[in-house]
Amino acid sequence: MTTAEKAADAVLSAVEDLLPVLRERAQEAEDARRIPVASIKALQEIGFFKLLQPSRFGGHEADPMTFYTAVRQLASACGSTGWVASVLGVPQWNLALFDPRAQTDVWDEDPDARICSSYALTGTATPVPGGYRLSGRWGFASGCDHTSWALLGGKVIDDGVAVESCTFLVPLRDFAIEDVWHAVGLRGTGSNDILVEDAFVPDHRVLNSEAVTKCVTPGQEVNDAALYRIPFGAIHPNSITAAVIGMAQGGYETHLAHQRGRVRVALPGDARKETGFAGTPFAQDTATLERIAQAASEIDAAWLQLTRNTNALLDLARQHRPIPMLDRARTRRDQVRGTERSIFALDRLFENSGGRALRSDTALQRFWRDAHAGRAHAANDPERAYRMFGTAELTPPVANPAPSGEKGQGR
Repeated sequence: MTTAEKAADAVLSAVEDLLPVLRERAQEAEDARRIPVASIKALQEIGFFKLLQPSRFGGHEADPMTFYTAVRQLASACGSTGWVASVLGVPQWNLALFDPRAQTDVWDEDPDARICSSYALTGTATPVPGGYRLSGRWGFASGCDHTSWALLGGKVIDDGVAVESCTFLVPLRDFAIEDVWHAVGLRGTGSNDILVEDAFVPDHRVLNSEAVTKCVTPGQEVNDAALYRIPFGAIHPNSITAAVIGMAQGGYETHLAHQRGRVRVALPGDARKETGFAGTPFAQDTATLERIAQAASEIDAAWLQLTRNTNALLDLARQHRPIPMLDRARTRRDQVRGTERSIFALDRLFENSGGRALRSDTALQRFWRDAHAGRAHAANDPERAYRMFGTAELTPPVANPAPSGEKGQGR
């Protein structure tokens, strides 16, 4: 086992040790509408945020499955904490694709710098000498209160025409946070809005979206690990689904604990009084047992598909082989399906948990709300992902596609 692998395993072990206290803080996070500082600090201290960070800046360059496993564990204790950990952990990977000067700007100043993101193309940038002037409002920037940089999506406008889409790296001093996060689920994520007004962003802090799609970015010149040759469309969406699977796992474990001591009660006039059905433990109830089996199978299937696809892409990247469009589309297909499976599992369990599960102080209803909120993320649009897969299946393969991670120019 390499030093990096040992470090990654140590992070997973430390995450497991954190779970009890994160469960205890779950309500605190909901009430505050953001993750407690103590939880963010704990994640930083165990090295979670370094899992996808390049080794040249003190990161672990971990296998993506190590990252997803940690996210799943965290979300199984507190959905909001798992979600924020996920979306604050992925930007470390994204920054590794930028011009090396942008990486130096962030990590030379602070090797533990945290970065939030909002990739929707809601900003506009105008070319100026040496860079761009960026303005806009971005929503759903989860965990932004705990960060010093932001990755923001936007369109470059030249002579009134959108000429390209990019991701802009912006320091805290150039953006404001507007507290707007009042939600029914993932309440503790602090997914507030970010506002930028005519900020200058130098060329080297801008990454062209087409270059990212092609897996040909300037950061690969210095970060040549296979991790950084996997498509963004796999890394980021899978991090979202890993968190939702974790919420389903947390809800499943909560449901089991709830049902073990639950006994069916008869109502006045209920025929079950006469049949002796009243007083039967739910541990012997056939419907309960069937739903538990269904839910467990769906959660397992979601995780197995995510694991299979991630390992397949990583294997191709390690061999510097092309990553076919069909493989990318399959990954997205199974990613959104994984979220659907998780929601189905939680719905089946929640329906069978009785009225006590509705109380606001119960963990099950929180996992149920959090998972449904995570389902609303743009990465979980199933029809779009399914259409992509169907199109890839019916499209003849391209002859001699460019290898994954082939060196080239990209902003």
